[in-house]
Amino acid sequence: MSQKHFDAIIVGAGQAGPSLAGRFAQSGRKVAIVERKLFGGTCVNTGCTPTKTIIASAYVAHKARTARSYGIAVEGAVHADLKAILSRKDEIVGKSRDGLESWLRGMENCTVFTGHARFESSTELRVGDDLLTAPEIFLNVGGRAEVPDMAGIKDVPYLTNVSLLELEELPKHLAIVGGSYVGIEFAQAFHRFGSEVTVVEMGPRLAHREDADVSRNIQEILEKEGIRVRLNAECIRLERDVAGVAVHVNCGEDDQPTLATHVLLAVGRRPNTDDLGLDKAGVAVDEHGYIQVDDQLRTSVPGIWAMGDCNGKGAFTHTAYNDFEIVAANLLDNDPRRVSDRIVTYGLFMDPPLARVGMTEREVRKAGKPALMGTRPMTKVNRAIEKGESDGFMKVLVDAESKLILGASILGTGGDEAIHCITDVMYARAPYTTIQRAVHIHPTVSELIPTVLGDLKPLEPSGQSES
Repeated sequence: MSQKHFDAIIVGAGQAGPSLAGRFAQSGRKVAIVERKLFGGTCVNTGCTPTKTIIASAYVAHKARTARSYGIAVEGAVHADLKAILSRKDEIVGKSRDGLESWLRGMENCTVFTGHARFESSTELRVGDDLLTAPEIFLNVGGRAEVPDMAGIKDVPYLTNVSLLELEELPKHLAIVGGSYVGIEFAQAFHRFGSEVTVVEMGPRLAHREDADVSRNIQEILEKEGIRVRLNAECIRLERDVAGVAVHVNCGEDDQPTLATHVLLAVGRRPNTDDLGLDKAGVAVDEHGYIQVDDQLRTSVPGIWAMGDCNGKGAFTHTAYNDFEIVAANLLDNDPRRVSDRIVTYGLFMDPPLARVGMTEREVRKAGKPALMGTRPMTKVNRAIEKGESDGFMKVLVDAESKLILGASILGTGGDEAIHCITDVMYARAPYTTIQRAVHIHPTVSELIPTVLGDLKPLEPSGQSES
């Protein structure tokens, strides 16, 4: 066994780790970065990059099928070649992953180790035959799909977001257990490829974190395309069937199960913290395995930080990258940035996408804030009408006293880009009139946000979005 000393050790080459390695190396620090499997983490390999590549292919298939409504003749049936779709995905993922690994391996002052890192003490990590030591250690180990202990789970074959991306044949009938972001995106994509799709959700509505009007619109969009949605699945149970897998949704014996050829589990994520030897380092985790950190991402042990999905402070690529920015700012730039400075924002990349920032209407009501709200259906947005993509709506909430924007939801074409003009004004802590009086480009989705803000009305004591 060889012992090697560094100024800093980074475990995990996801979104935060490599960028932090780059900053440390540029500052002259001797840094080691350890990756046990695939460089780039979840985003590059099994998350954002591959799924959005697949969603792009699904969008093309959908447009080809609906081409006649645009005056375009498409001869013959539209067929999705799953092998070709995944080959395109693999090429894009491979370029990103290989480019990142090459950059790290060629970086001055940086040594790359491939293998599984485990703590020996709060300053020591074992990777194979090497014992790495450093006064500062940064954990960027990410997360993985949760496999719930539901009835029958050990008796049937099932897919996760990872194995679904490796299929060679299109499922005839894909049942998706879980009606949140991952499940919704895959449901629409694979239905557009030609699979029959059923979404099974335990709760009373899809995307339960969103307001009820948002959830309702999402369900309407999916059902309009032919996706079946089964809500209030109080007793999900899986069992083998001649067709593949039977997904039972009620506890009674006379329920009507969904008979599927394939089942995807999309019920959440869990952190990759159970095999790091955190107990040997004394690093505290919560009841779900997330590493406990403070506002500057320091763990319970001095000299150890946690970034990205493993700290429970955000489950997105952009929050993981912001974790890097916070750590680097505090350690290298004398800039006291904090996690609590961050405004919640994210997207659901179905078609049309949902973009969210700040508080929901439900949260505003619960907080008892005197507020104003403006809404506009996408059927009154010229850009959406011209594109033939007028599903969805916009909703913006404003503090009635300070005039600061509290939050917004944009479910509609281009919403994932348009949301940022709201996000930036929220970070600037400028009043909503900053956007209301701005002149936006026509024809765009963003140009209607000033219109929404010009038609704000007091938020009534109760509303349909509250439940």
